[in-house]
Amino acid sequence: MSPLKLFVFCLSCLVAAAVAAAPALAPALRAELDAAVQAYESGRIEPARVAFESLARRQVPAAQHSLAVMHLRGEVPQPDLALARSLLTRAASAGLVTSQLALAQGLENGDLGTRDLTLAHRWYEVAAVGGSVDAQVAMGTAHYLGRGLPKDPQRAAHWFREAAKGGDIGAMYLLASMYEQGDGVERDLRLAHYWYDQAARLGDEAAPAKVRELGAQLAAPPA
Repeated sequence: MSPLKLFVFCLSCLVAAAVAAAPALAPALRAELDAAVQAYESGRIEPARVAFESLARRQVPAAQHSLAVMHLRGEVPQPDLALARSLLTRAASAGLVTSQLALAQGLENGDLGTRDLTLAHRWYEVAAVGGSVDAQVAMGTAHYLGRGLPKDPQRAAHWFREAAKGGDIGAMYLLASMYEQGDGVERDLRLAHYWYDQAARLGDEAAPAKVRELGAQLAAPPA
């Protein structure tokens, strides 16, 4: 699957998530939004488009996000990439974390026009602060590798820790490795063992060996 197709697929999966995460709406608007989502999910694309357009004009972030998805998927008569980006930006600026993450991903990959890694990471950071685990991983990775942001092991450890607390297995393993090596954090084999163990419990294949290795080191008497 191409990066653009994957991006659009992921966005389409987030329509319902965007609605679920949307700020509280007046009952009448909420009913309209729920009906639009139901129409979209049941394949009634045209009524969904009309409803989302109406709600987007009334500044409903989840509708702006959903309409952007429809443009990116080519589900409107005249798909407009610039409009999709504008809609995502408006929803993201209104505080919809789902849109903040989607906008960051699209800007990073160039799927919303010209690739803009600097702006992508601004939105990743906003989404990360808002609790998006995927954005936290992206921020940790960017700081760890120095890709799009200054290389900063301490900031990388911070964001990997947040993502690990949010349940991301890869972040757990990376954080454990950083504690084991003293990379960006004070070396702490007990914390390394703890995060390797958490990753192992959630199915990471490499983590069990590290749990045994550090467990043996921690149990060994001082030299």
